[in-house]
Amino acid sequence: MAKPTGFIEYEREVPADRAPEERIKDWNEFHLLYPVEKLQVQGARCMDCGVPFCHTGALISGLTAGCPVNNLIPEWNDLIYRGQWQMALDRLQKTNNFPEFTGRVCPAPCEGSCTAGRMGDPVTIKSIEYAIVERGFAEGWIVPEPPPFRTGKKVAVVGSGPAGLACAAQLNRAGHLVTVFERADRVGGLLTYGIPNMKLDKDVVQRRVDLLAAEGVSFVTGVEIGQDKSAEELRQEFDAIVLCGGATKPRDLPIAGRDLKGIHFAMEFLQGNTRHLLNGGAPKVPWEQRSGYSEFISAEGKDVLVIGGGDTGTDCVGTSLRQNCKSLVQLEILDRPSETRPVDNPWPEWPKVYKLDYGQEEYKALYGADPRQYTVTAKRFVGDKARNVKEVQTVKVAWVDENGRFSPREIPGTEQVYPAQLVLLAMGFLSPEETVLGALGVEYDEHGNAKAEHGKFATNLPGVFAAGDMRRGQSLVVWAINEGRGAARECDRFLMGTTVLP
Repeated sequence: MAKPTGFIEYEREVPADRAPEERIKDWNEFHLLYPVEKLQVQGARCMDCGVPFCHTGALISGLTAGCPVNNLIPEWNDLIYRGQWQMALDRLQKTNNFPEFTGRVCPAPCEGSCTAGRMGDPVTIKSIEYAIVERGFAEGWIVPEPPPFRTGKKVAVVGSGPAGLACAAQLNRAGHLVTVFERADRVGGLLTYGIPNMKLDKDVVQRRVDLLAAEGVSFVTGVEIGQDKSAEELRQEFDAIVLCGGATKPRDLPIAGRDLKGIHFAMEFLQGNTRHLLNGGAPKVPWEQRSGYSEFISAEGKDVLVIGGGDTGTDCVGTSLRQNCKSLVQLEILDRPSETRPVDNPWPEWPKVYKLDYGQEEYKALYGADPRQYTVTAKRFVGDKARNVKEVQTVKVAWVDENGRFSPREIPGTEQVYPAQLVLLAMGFLSPEETVLGALGVEYDEHGNAKAEHGKFATNLPGVFAAGDMRRGQSLVVWAINEGRGAARECDRFLMGTTVLP
């Protein structure tokens, strides 16, 4: 695998992103590509480790270890080291339908399980993946590949996020006639309206959508199943249905003052901003008058308080900074992670260590500190006479072990007040919305997700499958791709009695 002594001879290097002070002035991607020679050196660091945990895709202690789509990482690392880029692309595309997405937004659990990282620094797997697929597009190696035959079977895929697109791509490859239904005005789901442009440029999403369309996938936007099109119509018109609508019901914070104006779910803020950006800042179009449309919410000149420390919270930080907010604080109820792996978090588990994501990095470059306040929770929202939020009362917490389960307990005397004219709730997502599942009559599991066993993806209704966050709950883009591919395989088996899909 690559150079046997590469991990000893060469140090880990990652491409530098655009400088924070520069990139917050626009909405362009902050990722930069590495020179070919440096990438080959990084590929050389992939060691002959015998058992490559990087592509296992296992769940250990509830966290992802290795790549969920089982990328052939050691193989394409070796090929990059040897300068065989087109062969590396071929290996990459065998397991991952959209490496241009994962190469940008995946947290890279593969690197957390890299054997070279056990005693040193892991291989720069994500950067190499990103470079392979972008060179593939630049060189014209990635072109539409319509299936050589058609089965005549018709499949509806509901939802055009990463799970839906992966499912559609695979089913189309098997020769079925695939129609993807998306309730928004643009295809892409989470990829388009859930991830800000500076992390994933929407031209990159459209590039892949155009490729799928050229291969024969049909896309219908502005149609919500169960509202604009009935479940009965869908079942009559298609031989099978795959539900990939995501887990879009946000977790709320029902404390005093929650009904004040200026308190929004993070996705209302992020979706509205992306739509405003894609529309060139134009006034609302007729489609946007419908229920559920996210208004454009501006942080300009406001004290912003973000509640939640995950990826969505980080996106709120980065977006607020680009909108020229007056000040920003991010509350995280959990403890600050340690600088190194804790004893109870051994390799190859995902390393739970402290890091600055892009939004916090940008804030620190401007103000010299991390915006996150750890072990802090909001107690009350306070408004002005017009019922606009003006401040948030908080308190610090301690995590106490109660019969083997840790719970937060308020620490008396640690109360604090933060000014805030905009509060963004970024505390994760609970489950899918009921519109589609209820209209079809799909059974729910104990978490409110579509009930379907992983690996089989079949719901209680014959010919109806579920995948992605709608089935497993909030998760990673790479898991959504895994599930979309798996559901396509089982749907193909249902339609044909056997399957040609991996």
